[in-house]
Amino acid sequence: MRRYSDYRRLAVTIIFSFIVSIASFAQSSGEKKDSFPEKILDSVVIISRLKQSIIKQLPDVKGTYLFVAKKSEVINLEKADVNKVDNNPRQLFSKIPGVFVYETDGSGNQVNIAARGLDPHRSWEMNVRHNDIMTNSDLYGYPASHFNPPTESIEKIEIVRGSGALQYGAQFGGMVNYITREADTAKKISFETQNAAGSYGLYSTYNAIGGKIKRLQYYAYANYRKSDGYRDNSNYRYFASHVHLIYFLSSKIKLRAEYNYMDYLNHLNGGLTDKQFYENPRQSTRNRNYYSPTIHVPSIQFDYEVNKNTTLNFISSAILGSRNSVQFIALSTVADTFNTAINSYNTRQVDIDKYHSYAQELRLRHFYQFFSKKATLVTGVRYIDNNLVRKQLGKGTTGFDYDLTLTDSLWGRDLTFKTKNISVFAENSWNPLPKLSLTAGVRYENGDTKMRGTIKTYNPDDLPVNIAHRFMLWGFGSQYNITDNINVFANWAQAYRPVIFADIIPTTTLNKVDKHIRDAFGYNAEAGIRGKVKNFLHFDATLFYLNYHNRTGNIVLTDNNNQTYFFKTNTGNSHSKGAEVYLEVQPIKWITSYRTKWQLSVYSSTAYINAKYSKGTVVAGGINKDITGNRVEVSPEWITRNGVQVSYKGFSSVVQYSYTGSAFSDALNTVTPNSSGTVGKVPSYQLVDWNFTYRFCRRYNVKLLMNNIFDKHYFTERPAFFPGPGGLYPSDGRTIILSAGALF
Repeated sequence: MRRYSDYRRLAVTIIFSFIVSIASFAQSSGEKKDSFPEKILDSVVIISRLKQSIIKQLPDVKGTYLFVAKKSEVINLEKADVNKVDNNPRQLFSKIPGVFVYETDGSGNQVNIAARGLDPHRSWEMNVRHNDIMTNSDLYGYPASHFNPPTESIEKIEIVRGSGALQYGAQFGGMVNYITREADTAKKISFETQNAAGSYGLYSTYNAIGGKIKRLQYYAYANYRKSDGYRDNSNYRYFASHVHLIYFLSSKIKLRAEYNYMDYLNHLNGGLTDKQFYENPRQSTRNRNYYSPTIHVPSIQFDYEVNKNTTLNFISSAILGSRNSVQFIALSTVADTFNTAINSYNTRQVDIDKYHSYAQELRLRHFYQFFSKKATLVTGVRYIDNNLVRKQLGKGTTGFDYDLTLTDSLWGRDLTFKTKNISVFAENSWNPLPKLSLTAGVRYENGDTKMRGTIKTYNPDDLPVNIAHRFMLWGFGSQYNITDNINVFANWAQAYRPVIFADIIPTTTLNKVDKHIRDAFGYNAEAGIRGKVKNFLHFDATLFYLNYHNRTGNIVLTDNNNQTYFFKTNTGNSHSKGAEVYLEVQPIKWITSYRTKWQLSVYSSTAYINAKYSKGTVVAGGINKDITGNRVEVSPEWITRNGVQVSYKGFSSVVQYSYTGSAFSDALNTVTPNSSGTVGKVPSYQLVDWNFTYRFCRRYNVKLLMNNIFDKHYFTERPAFFPGPGGLYPSDGRTIILSAGALF
């Protein structure tokens, strides 16, 4: 298996040594006065842990972003009693109603989330950001977000549902933004460490330093995690590092430079049949399969407060790296055994993606008066230049280790996917009445994608090599503040999903692709009420409707020679409608207004999702079948997470019950599983998690994290691609983690 190369170790060492050296020098040398007056810091307010964990909405205006009249949520992770060691999304997003999570393994190396009937695969229906920097590997080639920061480094998670498509990007799923913790600016240098050990050989260490020296603020961390895994042949190792520097050029100008790095190696254990799953969910059908991404995310941000009404923000960023795999790919019913005909194991398939994605984004926010009423304008432009290199179907070795060596220099597919796209948006908020806000916005997308390369046994003239992306997206919204703490809102916004690499590459000689295949297009609509009653009741209830046109799929056709073939084209439309409800009650505050060391909170996060095809045709047994009225695949009808939190002095605990309804794995809504486990219903499942935390002496903590305490056997998907295809992938059973940390 691949180990960390010397240059990576050296790079991390240099970064940490450099920052420590700066801090040490500043402590030992005399300080000079800054060239501009020092800013008086705000007083520090101590907030209870349970109050911090309550879900809040984003402010109406934040920086150069406009959130009024939008469904938004903020998860504060700083004091949350959730499993941050291995990034458990079921707990991280426990109070966000409707978030559906794929749990194909317990590594936490990849976060797979979606809502409102969308596919959670690598969160690719969402605009994924890290400190406002877009981390989708290639929006037009392969929009999955392979980069995943350690949750121990995250202060909060911001979520904007589908209506965020105008400001962030055109994604149906909206935006999720992971915000890194900042340094303790009261110190020139501070250090924190969090170390954990747990079931199945889990070991994790997170270490960070930060501080402020005159005008320079800095924060850096390194995280290493490894485990043998719950299932056989599911060991992994993960490493991530980060450094950001913030320099205040003046009281109005701020410059931020940031670098993120992540790589991991997962041993893929193969899918199971339903029979194998019920016999022993921990068994493995593969021991020679591996998957490993390496991602670099450098960026520079520039903030300029032009005057009290106008602010500029510029971000230049890149996604650089690769996604590699070596696998013996076959259905779960096909064993990977010694082949006596060739006197060795069969050769494995090597696939390599290389990402070169660059983005420049300029944003402006301006306050002004319109008919003597307050108004806010946010506008911006984003330029994307992406080059995705995809080499697939390489003939690899017959070995057992992670090895990308080819035994034949020719690739089955050797392609490049180049995209240039420019998008412009503007959104305005106006307050015709003191409590009423009206919003309107527009986004224009203008881009072109060009595919070049070769595919063995396929006529290159049959490939759609040029794809144009031209979309004008509109959106409208309103918000009325019933009181200072309660408001109602409604909005409607268009969205689209570009045709991606996987949509247009034929998998076999029996497959053909429509040269005129179109991007998916549709809209999100939502209306809700949210707020709080005094300090004991917090709520957020929303009705939504998501319309999704031009879904892609295969239909069966016959050519001029009377030969049957599978034709990939736009096959239908779907819609999702339902309700999302978040409710949190603090009974002690309800009963008494006296301050007490005891705190108690009860919460429920529940969503009903009715996702169906309004029109569609798919292939079944060589026959085109109408799927109108069928449930959209991988879309549970009910998702609910409910919990009780309690704290007393330095002790806190939360117990959570989760229920996820059944879902179908295909558009035909097949109920009975096939022999390989690749098609069939995904049963509903119920889980209980229980976490404890004890904080003492202001700087130390000990945590006991228990996931799936009743050791339920379940699975969340029958994947059509990664980490399959090949069968269902069981999720982890009961795991226990003990973690200890300190802050200096």
